[in-house]
Amino acid sequence: MKKGISIWSFTGQPLDECFRIAKEAGFDGVEVALDEKGEIGMDATEKDMIAIKDMAKRHGMPLYSLATGLYWKYSLSADDPAEREKARAVVAKQLQVAAWLGCDTILVIPGSVKRGLEAGAPVVAYDLVYERALEALRALAPLAEDLGVAIGLENVWNQFLMSPLEMRDLIDQVGSPALGAYFDAGNVLAFGYPDQWIRIPDKRIRKVHIKDFRLEAGGLAGFVDLLAGDVDFPAVMQALQAIGYDDWITAEMGTYRHYPEIVLTHTSVAMDKIMQRS
Repeated sequence: MKKGISIWSFTGQPLDECFRIAKEAGFDGVEVALDEKGEIGMDATEKDMIAIKDMAKRHGMPLYSLATGLYWKYSLSADDPAEREKARAVVAKQLQVAAWLGCDTILVIPGSVKRGLEAGAPVVAYDLVYERALEALRALAPLAEDLGVAIGLENVWNQFLMSPLEMRDLIDQVGSPALGAYFDAGNVLAFGYPDQWIRIPDKRIRKVHIKDFRLEAGGLAGFVDLLAGDVDFPAVMQALQAIGYDDWITAEMGTYRHYPEIVLTHTSVAMDKIMQRS
């Protein structure tokens, strides 16, 4: 398995600097992200992305996956049809940008029953979210197949796909070889068991995120450094090995208030232990 780091674990440095720091910290590659604007934005061109791909290559940092935070703004399951179309446009752009960068997977939130953690966040009926997610993914799958980029559905705190059975069944209902799961070991701990979320989707898992979570803290405050929480990482690794997973494991960490670069050092050392690389 290969050791990756999320671009969200940095503090807003230019990508060139992020790639350099990631290499020095001992990572094998970087998961980048599509933003509304910026170095990898919705207005990105093929020329721009090839330049970034070459930049990463100079640092020995392959780009393998493309995330985005835009699905909290534009949801594939929103009640507003115009917003749903905007979300589909984000997926399409994400697929195209990923292909230009040489990434083989994108991270997609397929829909949200509750849009965010705040008390007044909009809520959409669960059955409608499922229907709209299924419709959108069926429409987008042919583009993913044509571009050779997989759509990885993440289990995140969106009150949707609350069990590994639902994740498995939604993927199977779409019925595309370009659709799979983007499993996050830290996200699932609040309502499930990571090893079950690996065993049941099985080979449908395309990519893996890791972070740690302390159950007694709860909420966003529960996310802590790797090996400081309650995720049973030996069980996670055993389950991944049992299904034959041999792809990227990406740490998706927050940043520190002081000396933020140290989070990369700590994370790299912890990942070496988790992945039995030392």
